[in-house]
Amino acid sequence: MYAMNDYDDQDYVYDYDGHTGDPQLDAEYLYNSHHSKRAIPDEVEKFIKHFCAAIQNGNVFEIQNMYENLFPSLSEKYYEKNDWPSDKDIKFINDKNFLILYKELYFRHIHARSKNPSLQMRSNSFLNYCDLFNLILLSETPVQLELPDIWLWELVDEFVYQFQNFAYYRARLTDKSESDKQDLNTNAAKHWNILCILNVLHSLIDTSNIKIQLEVAESGGDPESVAGEFGRHSFYKMLGYFSLIGLLRLHSILGDYYQAIKVLEPIEIHKKSQFTHIPACQISTSYYVGFAYMMMRRYSDAIRTFSSILLYIQRTKQLYSSRSYQNDQINKQTDQMYHLLAICLVLHPQCIDESLQQVLREKNYHENMYKMQCRDMDVFRNFFIFGAPKFVSPCPPPLNGEIADFHKEPIDHQTEVFLDEVRQQIELPTIRSYLKLYTTLPLEKLAAFMKPGMSEDDERFVSNLLINLLCFKHKMKNIVWTKGPSGLAGKFQSGSELDFYIDNEMIHIADTKVSHRYGDFFVRKILKFEELNRRLHQFKI
Repeated sequence: MYAMNDYDDQDYVYDYDGHTGDPQLDAEYLYNSHHSKRAIPDEVEKFIKHFCAAIQNGNVFEIQNMYENLFPSLSEKYYEKNDWPSDKDIKFINDKNFLILYKELYFRHIHARSKNPSLQMRSNSFLNYCDLFNLILLSETPVQLELPDIWLWELVDEFVYQFQNFAYYRARLTDKSESDKQDLNTNAAKHWNILCILNVLHSLIDTSNIKIQLEVAESGGDPESVAGEFGRHSFYKMLGYFSLIGLLRLHSILGDYYQAIKVLEPIEIHKKSQFTHIPACQISTSYYVGFAYMMMRRYSDAIRTFSSILLYIQRTKQLYSSRSYQNDQINKQTDQMYHLLAICLVLHPQCIDESLQQVLREKNYHENMYKMQCRDMDVFRNFFIFGAPKFVSPCPPPLNGEIADFHKEPIDHQTEVFLDEVRQQIELPTIRSYLKLYTTLPLEKLAAFMKPGMSEDDERFVSNLLINLLCFKHKMKNIVWTKGPSGLAGKFQSGSELDFYIDNEMIHIADTKVSHRYGDFFVRKILKFEELNRRLHQFKI
């Protein structure tokens, strides 16, 4: 039955040692022993065969049903604590392309189930992604493969996530064995390299001609005319678009916020299009764009971005609440965006939708917002750490250097950069509150308000107050996006309803708030109604 080479006496001894006499431990041992043999349930085998047939036939609707519904349900039923069968266990499948796609799901399930996959699993997952992208990009003609858009989005998103996860793993040196360090120094050093990730994403974008297609579509032309042989296929077009979002996320976690928004220049973020039908993609895009705006001190744009997507989530949450994988991710990013929105509103007060105000009140954000207004830096720190993405360093620490955990250094650095900006404008809310009460105010009097108990002729404090007033002028003037596909473009606008100038130690304050002109609104509606009425009368019934 077994060849002599297959028999290992040590395996037999280990197997015998597994029985302890403890009924509970023995039951767990038998369970693990049974599953280690990779016995595939009939239901799972049938699913894999049908999944392969659906992909071979290009039946997108069937693939989507199996991907979104059957695969998660079978994972929960049979593989909640175990891995799916490996490609070696499903020898009844000999389709190379399907096995690559199956392994993508196989390794994704391992990363989702295990908090710390082994180095071997991480490396194998990377090599499988290489096989997949080589299949897609090195073909002389478009590969005959049709996948649902949701899978294409999660494929690109998972690719960036696994790089991020590996960078965290690589930066933790205290839990590495000598064999792991040796592997990292040799073959694994080439795996999950930042240059490889950038090369793949840019190659997908270039192959699909997605940037040119978006530019032509924006100008009213036909994107098919510039799509090229590959870009005409929905498979390549959507992969190219999702790769733009992948680059947004990648540059954000690396701390390059300008480049993060720069890569999205062909995309008008605040405009609906044929590419915005995947909720998780749309929400992830707004999250990283809003965060990048916040770190660039463009608070108005950040508030608008967060408010827009949070309102969208409120309206459409019932449409995707049944998808547990997406729902968990969306719920987390929603909470993160509320935290970031609260920070932006403290630093840059402005009106937002009443429904969002209601959420901020119900979830007790207002109490923490009040603490931030009262200069509580710990609340700023906690809100930022919760709301920020997991930053990574593009350069891993040397393995032969200091043995420590370096994975927290990127988030610590970004936190200090943000808090330094907060400290520069921590006095501004107090200054604004006093300026609102006056039309003219002596500098000495404002200084006395700001620092009770100090004499009004304290020149040093008056000098510091002048610095804070200059800071108020500077920080409240920001670039705000107005229109166009470039998220970096915009016009300088004042973020405060107050303006002032200083003349002979006297502050002259003006309220620049523009009152709403309701008359203009009604005039426009009347003219629109008259035009509609005129067109209706032209129809002959």
